[in-house]
Amino acid sequence: MLNDRMSIILRELMTAGGLVTGTYLAHLNQVTSRTIREDIKYLDSILAAHGARIHSFRGKGYKLVIEDNQRFVKYLQANIEDNTSYGKDVPSSPEERILYIIKRLLLCETFIKLEDLADEMYISKSTIQNDLKDVKQRLEKYDIHIESRPNYGVKAIGNELKLRFCIAEYLFDRNKRSTELISDISFSPLPKEDLDKIQEIIMRQISENNIILSDVALHNLLIHIDIAYERIKTGNHVTLFKSEMKEIMQQREYEVARKIVNEVEEAFQVTFPLYETAYIAMHLLGTKILNQSSAGKKVVEQVIDDKIIDMVMVALDKIKLELNLDLKNDKELIIALSLHLKPAINRYKYGMNIRNPMLEAIKKNYPLAFEAGIVAGLAIEEQTGTKMNENEVGYLALHLGAAIERQKMKSGPKRCIIVCASGLGTAQLIYYKLKNQFGDILDVVGTTEYYNLKQYNLRDIDFVVSSIPISAELPVPVVEINAILGESDLAKIEKLLANQISVVEQYFRPELMFLGEDFISKEAVLEFLYIKLLKMGLVEPTFLEAVYERENVAPTAFGNLVAIPHPITPKSHQTFLTVCTLKKPIQWGEKLVQFICIINVKKNSQEDLQSMYELLGKIIDSSSIVQKLIKAKDYHEFIGNIR
Repeated sequence: MLNDRMSIILRELMTAGGLVTGTYLAHLNQVTSRTIREDIKYLDSILAAHGARIHSFRGKGYKLVIEDNQRFVKYLQANIEDNTSYGKDVPSSPEERILYIIKRLLLCETFIKLEDLADEMYISKSTIQNDLKDVKQRLEKYDIHIESRPNYGVKAIGNELKLRFCIAEYLFDRNKRSTELISDISFSPLPKEDLDKIQEIIMRQISENNIILSDVALHNLLIHIDIAYERIKTGNHVTLFKSEMKEIMQQREYEVARKIVNEVEEAFQVTFPLYETAYIAMHLLGTKILNQSSAGKKVVEQVIDDKIIDMVMVALDKIKLELNLDLKNDKELIIALSLHLKPAINRYKYGMNIRNPMLEAIKKNYPLAFEAGIVAGLAIEEQTGTKMNENEVGYLALHLGAAIERQKMKSGPKRCIIVCASGLGTAQLIYYKLKNQFGDILDVVGTTEYYNLKQYNLRDIDFVVSSIPISAELPVPVVEINAILGESDLAKIEKLLANQISVVEQYFRPELMFLGEDFISKEAVLEFLYIKLLKMGLVEPTFLEAVYERENVAPTAFGNLVAIPHPITPKSHQTFLTVCTLKKPIQWGEKLVQFICIINVKKNSQEDLQSMYELLGKIIDSSSIVQKLIKAKDYHEFIGNIR
């Protein structure tokens, strides 16, 4: 089986589709280029026997070439899985050591001596002490602290509920489906056939009682019962306040939980305390989606009350205000968000930690939807007084992303208006030329002189075609053309219709591009850019504070060495992007970053920012583009690498 570094290299080669530089792979794995060369050589020797080879192009990078797809796929199925070193393998990287220590602490009932941990991993005591700093930070998120006693060692101490969440988070690969999620016998107290039996019990009970659980919800419940079984044997139980117990026991879901527990107790000869049954009911409460056999208005009225609908509308108002993204007329979205928030309120109420295995993919592939999710999440926090984490934001983003795509589909042809100073005859020539050239994909709503332009509602127009220069700031793009349309004029309009209008020239500026800088921390980069923008008069004094406020909600490092920070609310009077590339990667939350692009959006902006976010999404998604941009020496080279 491949180690973590090999798996990362293979994953990057597979997803790139083209060349991947050794420098990028080295940065990603925090090793030298020489180590990567040795890794590539070893990986190639393995793949050669399984239908694939890694071709090396001197000075350019590496490319995966699949010679026998069937053999290669068979190899992947047998070997590529989450193989973080929790078990028999000795941890070989800082990350693996941290995960190993967390696992040992969470599963050990007694104190563990640092010397023993050091011996297990063949490292020094000082290295263990250094790793413990990271371990403490991660466990603090669950209100778990590490107690240290002289001559005894260390032990994880925390609320049993939080310990459960933490164990579930760190002991299982949440990207696997169904019972594969917890089929690792070395860490599951139950064998796979027993887990299958529990799943069968859950499925039967929720089906009989008209409760539908998502895959993620089912996984969480399986994991919970698995952990509960092991910890009940050691005398550790969840405790709840009597008032909470009473409220939970009055819910229909409690009766379903009781039936599940009765069957599990009978099957495994174990006794679940009353609180454990209540905790299973919380899982059902927190993830339920009512059976929609009585679909339509009746089911919506059953599930959604006015408070939740009001909460959704406030969130959509906020999205429109902050991102100029109007989704308030999408009834499907309103219902979807309301249905989602109904059980989510139970999660907030009982402090449950829902997990989102798609989170990283959502952040990377749908940046605009994720930002809309952040805005919606903050609006919901204000109304409920509860903290919404990244996982919940990710689920909101899925609903919002679907609405954004629906909006695109319903938008129909682009609409433009022609501004001309050469008389009606010339305007008509332009009109018919455009209609002839672009047909159904362009709706030319009329022609006008410049002084009459203000009579039109430009909010219903996608762009203006003008044969004269327009210096006034309009809420839509202006395409300047010649009175007699030539090929270059038509090409400009064609680009716009294909959503390829030069977002690059529109938002990137030479004076706001800082390439090849030498900073060692996130704070240093942000402080530097803040001072630059402030001196230019482009941002308000509270800009940096607002950027950190946004970072506290969810780090803006999207992987692939890219971070896209921005203030939590607009702090500028125009929309633009500020770029900073670094000589060496820096730590940004839990990711490495070498390309920073600050988004500045104009206050009360009426611009359509979809194209800008799509451009940034394209950059985030391509390691080859990122590498070219990092190496760019000047503005023209940088811009040339984006087009």
